[in-house]
Order: sequence, then C-alpha cells, then structure tokens
Amino acid sequence: MKKNNKITIFTMSDGSGHTAEQVALSAIRQFLPYSNIDQEGLPRIVNTQQISQIFSVINHYKPCLVAYTLVKPEFKEKIIKESQKYNIPIVDIINPLIDKISELTNNKPRLEVGLNQKIDDNYFKRIEAIEFAIKFDDGKNPKDIISADIILIGVSRTSKTPTCLYLAQNKGLKAGNIPILKNVAPPKELFNIPSNKIIGLTIKPEVLLEIRKSRLNSLGLPIDSEYANYESICEELEYSEDIMNKINCLKIDVTNKAIEETASDILILLGKSKIY
Repeated sequence: MKKNNKITIFTMSDGSGHTAEQVALSAIRQFLPYSNIDQEGLPRIVNTQQISQIFSVINHYKPCLVAYTLVKPEFKEKIIKESQKYNIPIVDIINPLIDKISELTNNKPRLEVGLNQKIDDNYFKRIEAIEFAIKFDDGKNPKDIISADIILIGVSRTSKTPTCLYLAQNKGLKAGNIPILKNVAPPKELFNIPSNKIIGLTIKPEVLLEIRKSRLNSLGLPIDSEYANYESICEELEYSEDIMNKINCLKIDVTNKAIEETASDILILLGKSKIY
C-alpha cells in the first residue's frame, strides 16, 4: 500500500500500450515540475478476468486513475464496473473519438483489438530505411550508397544525420549522408550518382560558428580550435559549395531551420512530399 502522496496513472491496453502511455505522459508533462505523478503501463489485456484482478491490486495504489484504450464492449463494461466497485476514476482515451467518427461516417467501427500493432508494408519500409540511414551515416560504405533514395552532403553540423533519420522514420526513405571536409576529396562514387538524388545542405557561417562553439563547450573542449574558427568555417563552406556546384545538385539553406522544416523542403524539392 502507498505510504506517500504520489498519484499513479495506470494505462491499460489490449496491445503494447504505447498509445495510452504517450497520451498519459503528455498530460503529466503539463504538471511539471510537480513530480508526484507516476505512470505505470498495463498492456496486453486479453480477458475480463484480467481486468478484475488488476483493479483488486491497484486499489492499494490510491490515489490513482486508469486511462485505457480498450475497445471490445465486454472490456469496456468490465472496466466501468470495476472502477465503480473500487471507486477508481477511469479515462476512456479512444472510444469517444471512435464514436464520433462512427456518427459522422454513419459506419460501425470494427472494434478489433490490437489494430495498432498490426505490421504492414510501411512498417517494414521504415525499419529498413532506418537501418539504411545508420549503415550509410557520415560517409560510411560509399560504394553502396547509390541505392539511397536521397543523399545529403554538407560540412559538419548541418544536421545531416538527424535529417536522414527523420526521413527514414517518418517517410520510409533510404537516406544516407556524406560529409564534405575541407581539402579532402569526397568519395568518387558521389560523382557517379544522379544529381537529382543529392541535396547539398548549406548554412550561414556565423550561425555555424555558434553551433560548433556550443558543441565543443558541451563536450568540454576548447572553443578556440580551428573547428570553431570563423575564417576556417568560411573556407569549409566555400569548398563545400564548389563540390555541390561540380555535382550540380540541389541545395537547401538550413540556417535556423528545424529538422522537420529541412526534411519538408527536401521532399518538396525531390517531388516526394506525398510519400506516406
């Protein structure tokens, strides 16, 4: 039995519980820095007996509430009955929305459990794309990078890696990246790839300077190195621009842009904005 003033939010689901958990955590964050709220997952509910057993246990965790994404009618009935029995508040996360959609479309919902967990082609595509982004990050395996959907090039700290991962996770695109290093020739394979697959990321030197200083500071390294020297940065950017011009690739200025904005610009440039 609880011996403190903590509040516990239990999230109950017929699947992995990810949806209910994320909703609960989003709500909890609205009360930070208040720290006396716990979240506990109760996933993979398969029968009504399980619901009864759970309520008999969590009754000892009051004050608490149960947020659920159960859709089967018998599960909903049971959770309402048990909540009344033990005087534990409940929150139905998904059914009010299902009911409204049903009302608007004049269609009955399927009420199948675990639909969010059903793996489809898009899931496998995203996983494959994420693995690709990791395998071909930061110039690794240049000989095979031609199989990429998108290749990002640019100097250090132009957000090449996070942008590749964002495109993989959210759009299922195989994105690799190759850094452009001052006075270092890029891999010859880069010049054999169709230029419409390549995006050059540019940035204003004064902004890149601050980004690099912040990075060095976070690592506990001196900020007066060549890596964070304004003249050196200008030379890097000039060299990178020359490489981009030789390749004749498209360019995007990422100055002060969030990853999502850069990714959106890339998709529009390549005509892939409607993927997924």
